[in-house]
Amino acid sequence: MSLSWRVEQLLYLMGPAFLANMTPPFLRFWKGWNPPISERWLGSHKTVIGAAAGTTVAIVAAFVQSRIQWQGSVIDYASWPTIGLLLGVGAMGGDAAKSFLKRRRGIAPGNRWVPADQLDFVIGALILIAPAVKFSWADVAIILAASFVGDIVVNQLAYRLGIRASAW
Repeated sequence: MSLSWRVEQLLYLMGPAFLANMTPPFLRFWKGWNPPISERWLGSHKTVIGAAAGTTVAIVAAFVQSRIQWQGSVIDYASWPTIGLLLGVGAMGGDAAKSFLKRRRGIAPGNRWVPADQLDFVIGALILIAPAVKFSWADVAIILAASFVGDIVVNQLAYRLGIRASAW
């Protein structure tokens, strides 16, 4: 198996987590009910609807993946609801945990905290999906490296398009 094939497999697996992480910034356009989860502990920008939407998008993405029938998948998508839930909750939980630590360190929302800003959601998703997937250390390194670079690119693009209020 070539390295590029393995990278594709791993990024495909993590797709629902990536989409979950990208969903909440779009909700800044939502004018309905969307209270903070805990303004004191996480800041005002971590919201109930954002977390629920991110998790829902991950579940829908896992469902779509289950219908694609891609040969050589890292995981059996027959249990797509569980896969989507684990990746979505993991991504949202990792992001919330990073926000909690950021607040405790006195770092304001929107301020940089590299590499935590780029890897929080990935680490959360990896922790929850790990029991269902046999990852090697190389697999984890590939996911973290690709996610780090990809997150910077996507956030810069979202900032320039006016979707995100900050570049990080």
